[in-house]
Amino acid sequence: MLLVALDFDGNISVHVDDPEAAGPLPEAAEAVEALSALDSTSVALVSGRAIDSLVEVSGAGDHILLAGSHGGEYRMEVGAPPLSLSEKELDDVERLGAILHEVSSRHPGTAVESKPAGHALHLRNADDEVALDAQHDVRRRVLAELPGVTARPGKDVEEFSVLAATKGDAIERIRAHVGATATYYSGDDLTDEDAFRALHDGDVGVKVGPGDTLAPFRVPAPVDVAVILTRLAELRATHVRSR
Repeated sequence: MLLVALDFDGNISVHVDDPEAAGPLPEAAEAVEALSALDSTSVALVSGRAIDSLVEVSGAGDHILLAGSHGGEYRMEVGAPPLSLSEKELDDVERLGAILHEVSSRHPGTAVESKPAGHALHLRNADDEVALDAQHDVRRRVLAELPGVTARPGKDVEEFSVLAATKGDAIERIRAHVGATATYYSGDDLTDEDAFRALHDGDVGVKVGPGDTLAPFRVPAPVDVAVILTRLAELRATHVRSR
């Protein structure tokens, strides 16, 4: 069983200023559908986005497995229950949101994205000096007021969650769910390093764009990922037919 697990933003979709305006590159979407239709092949999207947002921007049908909120949410079975948080966790999510909204109100160009288990402060549209100040401010506030919260710095984003799950946890869980004997994973962000760390000998990890990485392979941009997935679908189809 081959598991093809994919980050979404910056991997099969280019980064855009408005996160809800994102969408998969047509070539990548076509390759994903081709792979998911093959025997002994499962495709999963593993994203920092909340599941609802991931479904909206990706258009992923029920045949595509989903891990959202960096492994905090899953859609692996139709009708699976939504994420459940304790009263304390829900209170912490609310307090966290208040902190991020207050910081964002004082830093033009920043924006808050709310998720079931936390919130993210997006810095992409802020001036460099404003973004840096907001980054320091939000880290200081959250560390002082909610020291138990998990911080996940990423590309132009500071994210905080009441859950400690990672994309590496998501890879492990999905791999066990489908019984994968080999895994492909590609992604561009700092949080994708957890997924690369979870890969086994013989698996393939591809880093998209610049930056230090544990992945043994690298490509410049999402368009190159689309090329990889298209070729992978062709090779996999040939392999499946030859068995």
